[in-house]
Amino acid sequence: MSEHIHLTDLEQLLLLSVLRLPEGAWGGAIQDDLATSASRRVSLGSIHVTLGRLEERGLVRSTKGAPTGGRGGKARRLYEVLPEGRAALDWTRDIMNRLWAGVPAEGGG
Repeated sequence: MSEHIHLTDLEQLLLLSVLRLPEGAWGGAIQDDLATSASRRVSLGSIHVTLGRLEERGLVRSTKGAPTGGRGGKARRLYEVLPEGRAALDWTRDIMNRLWAGVPAEGGG
């Protein structure tokens, strides 16, 4: 049996959001995407801590973007999903699809 990377719910949401925001995956944009697309409010602190953990595990990479005037010249940290992160998401999706395939439809059975 091969070793798979298990992801928490929040880790999955963050990885998916970063994939959806390839040109601007930074903390605030991710926070807005999760609020809009997943109806989930996540603090910036939780986002940054979780992304840091994903980076330590080799699933995402971060780089500093260009300094912005609106942030007092401070650069945003931009994130991208690495192939290992995409593989972990794909594996998780496959597991969920297999499990859902065995669930009877509502009202059936």
